Amino acid sequence: MNKKQILEKAKKEKIQFINLQFVDLLGFLKSVTIPISKLEDAIDSNVWFDGSSIEGFTRIYESDMYLKLDLNTFAVVPWEKTEKYNVARIICDVYKPNGEPFEGDPRNILKRQIAAAEKMGYTYYVGPELEFFIFKKDEQGNLQVDPHDNAGYFDYSSDKGVGIMQSMSQVVSEMGIDVETVHHEVARGQHEIDFKYSDALSQADAVMTVKTALRAVAEKNDLHVTFMPKPVFGENGTGMHIHQSLFKNGKNAFFDPKDKYLISKTAKHFIAGQLKYIEDIALITNPIVNSYKRLVPGYEAPVYITWGQTNRSALIRIPRVSKGNADSVRCELRCPDSASNPYLAFAAMLHIGLKGIKEQIETVEPIEENIYLFTDKKAKRMRIRTLPENLGRSIFKFERSQVAKDIFGKDTWKKYLDNRQTEWDEYRLDVSQWEIDRFMPIY
Repeated sequence: MNKKQILEKAKKEKIQFINLQFVDLLGFLKSVTIPISKLEDAIDSNVWFDGSSIEGFTRIYESDMYLKLDLNTFAVVPWEKTEKYNVARIICDVYKPNGEPFEGDPRNILKRQIAAAEKMGYTYYVGPELEFFIFKKDEQGNLQVDPHDNAGYFDYSSDKGVGIMQSMSQVVSEMGIDVETVHHEVARGQHEIDFKYSDALSQADAVMTVKTALRAVAEKNDLHVTFMPKPVFGENGTGMHIHQSLFKNGKNAFFDPKDKYLISKTAKHFIAGQLKYIEDIALITNPIVNSYKRLVPGYEAPVYITWGQTNRSALIRIPRVSKGNADSVRCELRCPDSASNPYLAFAAMLHIGLKGIKEQIETVEPIEENIYLFTDKKAKRMRIRTLPENLGRSIFKFERSQVAKDIFGKDTWKKYLDNRQTEWDEYRLDVSQWEIDRFMPIY
């Protein structure tokens, strides 16, 4: 869309305010609101802001930055509508005063990896499956760790949750996001929303939009949506499985009709790259302390670094497709969680997949058995590696990884590392209620 089209659309939709949105390094949405009278100036001259207080951005003496509006992301915000006027949002890219894209902007980090794929002739497509929990609030509006329903996997129930999920789907659709399915997940109060396959940048924008929309609808119903990876002890965690493929010259480069799994050598190299380097980027796909309380055997979370088709205990799965549906051939990376920054997660996943292609890495043999049932001896004999067991191990891998530095750039890599190290240090030093209950009476 161009400036004229945006201004006409804003007038037609009775827009009075525009939320100019961008994302910090940790994946939290930031916003600057301008009145409609300033929209044309913002398009022509951008919007300056102080980046020194944004997580992962610049130092005090380098604080001046500006937002460049991506007009294609214009959308009316349904939950901010009033009888008199409407509010819209536009997603922005962050730039430095010299006119160069800011290297620490997550959207720019993803764009750099997309450009690398394009240089090789590829377009990167992804389809996220975003899981989340809906919890109740008490009469005072305080959050309770109490799921809003008692349903299970794919259950249909007549409780309040059905209407809420329908409202959420409607709001997301109104913002131009193509939702394929919405369904109940395994745990009580747990749901999943699946996106129609599209290019990685659009999907990262969509994930951020959907997170915001789901929270807004929940708040209006006195509920709370959380994307915390493991909010309830003993229940399944919240993941964000990502379906991926590369297209070249308009055709799916992952498709080979002669292969057992219908996947090409390109796909196998891509998968091999992700299997080889996944530990380097675990701090990106699974970024917080709580992420690793989901990544344990027994709760459908993949911890074993291998691949297969029917095997849901493997890190990468090859979903079955209908005969003649070549465009649907893909691989599914199952470790990312919903706390990750989608721009960084997609960038990292693409980078290590492309490394597999560049380096012509060969895949190990697929495993179709349930690895959860393997003995430690059998897993070791088959040389099956596992994901880092906690945030500290992920930090260790990330700190020593040239791959991670290549994805971020040295300065941004260090800022991200320092932030995650601070969280890990705070967690290690904290004395939990579990420790008090267990040890104080006996020591």
